[in-house]
Formats: sequence, structure tokens, C-alpha cells
Amino acid sequence: MGRRMMLFAGNSVKQVLAAKDNTRCLPLEFSSPTHSSNNEAISMRVLGLDIGGANIKAATESASALSLPFEIWRAPNRLAEIVTGIVERFPATELIAVTMTAELADCFQTKSEGIAHVLNSVQQAAGTRAVRVWQTSGEFVSPDEARDEPRLTAAANWHAQATFIGRLAPRGSVMLIDIGSTTSDLIPLIDGIPQPQGLTDVARLQSGELVYCGVRRTPLCALVERVPFQDSDCTVAAELFATTLDVYLTLGLISEDPQDTATANGKPATIRHAADRIARLLCCDLTELTEADVLQVAKFVFEKQRLRLTQAAEGVASKLSSPCETVFVSGSGEFLAREVASNTPALSNSKLVSLPELFGPSVADAACAFAVAKLAAERELPFFGA
Repeated sequence: MGRRMMLFAGNSVKQVLAAKDNTRCLPLEFSSPTHSSNNEAISMRVLGLDIGGANIKAATESASALSLPFEIWRAPNRLAEIVTGIVERFPATELIAVTMTAELADCFQTKSEGIAHVLNSVQQAAGTRAVRVWQTSGEFVSPDEARDEPRLTAAANWHAQATFIGRLAPRGSVMLIDIGSTTSDLIPLIDGIPQPQGLTDVARLQSGELVYCGVRRTPLCALVERVPFQDSDCTVAAELFATTLDVYLTLGLISEDPQDTATANGKPATIRHAADRIARLLCCDLTELTEADVLQVAKFVFEKQRLRLTQAAEGVASKLSSPCETVFVSGSGEFLAREVASNTPALSNSKLVSLPELFGPSVADAACAFAVAKLAAERELPFFGA
């Protein structure tokens, strides 16, 4: 059943996404940030870290990148060990640039406690290397300063990415749509400068610039209350039976990975197990529905998530002072970001620029880490012996 479902799903996705206008994905001309004349000498001397609650992303200023699953709430005391292992993979590192969202994990009583834990862990892993921390004020600060100003330090990764994107499009109205495993960011920029309505997570949730859903970890019951089922519809179980990963496995938009067990039931990230998880959403097992039933549910959830994000993007775009000229798409859910951009009326005439196509998929997946590495190489490295 698994292989037949994969083939069936692949054909259906082509139909679902057939209206996508690939001609809108145009090349963008830009100038990279300038460094000192010894560009090659500074290659890979900065390591950017984006420490999230469920994943750690790392990237150098020369575009070497990795993403590592790590659910910090399960083992917060292992963070220093995990970060040390990452740093050791980049032995030429002299400066570590940090941004984070892990402070929101519920293993910490406050964000301040979470920030302190993250920075203590990074400093332990850094050893004698310099550590600088990005804030939503648009600058790097020392770890001590970052601890003293938790509201500027918390969840600042999106701001670093938007600031870097501003270097690629220094004029006009621009939007960045970054969709990850857990959340989606829709960030407006004017003349290369981020112009968010809010800087904190709660303010960004209120403005629609942060939508708390992604392509892997979002429970399906958080996106839909009812789904079509055979000749009628069905209320879904309000339980963590299935996540968006199962939808996109079923639709063939995320590749199977039998080694990945970061799923709702701890079983592999395969199409066969995704079907079982989606069946549980209807309080069924695979003896009670067909692969067509599973695919119908997956397509319905996909449309609902796309609509939710499209409405948010329309709201953000409507606040721009001039029509949006360029939309940048990135993240592990870049495929969904493309769909959102293509189906948002206010973005219908915008150029679509893919970060995976500019920098490669691994860098786009670790875009915030790459951003802080690039920004630190330009702003901070000259002060640390460059």
C-alpha cells in the first residue's frame, strides 16, 4: 500500500499544484556584502547558530550548513554537549554568532531563564572563541548584554534573516516568507530595512507576521476541526495523532526518511506510517479507510494551511506603503511558501526569489543561522582579529 500510495499521491500533487506559475520565479541581481580584501582568509571563521526548541541550525559565512533535531525540553542539560559537537565540526571558527527561539520551551519558567541557559551552553561550547548575540534592535551584543535585555534577545532569529535579506533587495517593498517545521514568518521590508508591526512573538502573532504552523510539527487538529470523509465529513480527534509532516509525506512534498522518528507516534517518517497516523485522526485504522480517503484528508489539510498562510500574507502585504516588488521564500517549507506567494492576490505581480536556489537547500533550511554568520562576518569579525 505504501508504494502505491506514494505513486498515487505524486500524481495528485501535480494536479493540486498545476496552477503554479513557474515563470514568476525570476533571478534576482544583488551584490553580496563586502568584506576586507582577504575574503578567502576569513572564510568559515564565523559560525552562526540558530538554537530553536526542536532544532538547532548552524551555518558559516561561506555557506556550509547543517540542521540537527534536538528537542530541548526533553534534555535541556544536554544543550552544551550538543552545541560542542556542532562547534567541533567547524574547527576554524573564531567567532560564534547566536540567535535563538529555544527560550520559549516550557522546561524554562521564564524566557530570561531560557536565554541564560542557551547562552551559558554556547559559551561553554565556545571555549575561548568570541560569542556575539543578535537582538531585534538590529545589532550584536555580548552575552551579558543579551541576558540583561531578554525582550530584545528572545526569538530574534527572524529579524536577523530579514536584515540579511535586506542586503539582497535594498530598494522597494519586499516580503520574506520563511516556513519552517514549526512556524511561518511573513516579514515586510522597505528599502532593505525590516518593517515589522511587532518585535516580540506575541506582537507578531497579533499582527499576523508570525503564524504558528509549519510543515512538520503542527498537529493537524490545530489546523482543522472537520475533514471530508467518504460521502460526508468527520470531526477530527483533538489529539496529537498526526502532524503536517504526515500531510506532506502523503502528498510527496517531503521525502520519506525511515531513520526519522520525530513523528506523532514515534514511528518512522514514511508514507505508510503517515497514512496510519492520519487514520488515527479520524479514530480509524488502515482497515477502515482507503488510500484515497487518506489522500483526500491530506489535500484538504494542505488547502486549509495554505489558505491560512495566504490570508496572513495578504494582511501583511496590505500594510506595505507600495506594491510588493519581490517575495523571498525560504525554510524547510519553501515549497509551501511558493504556494502562499503564488496564491496571495497582493503578491500576484511580485518576483519570486528562492533562497534554496540562491544558496542551496541546506543553507535555506538554516537561513537564520546563515544570516547571523554573514552579518557577524561583516560587523563583528573585524573587532576580533580579522
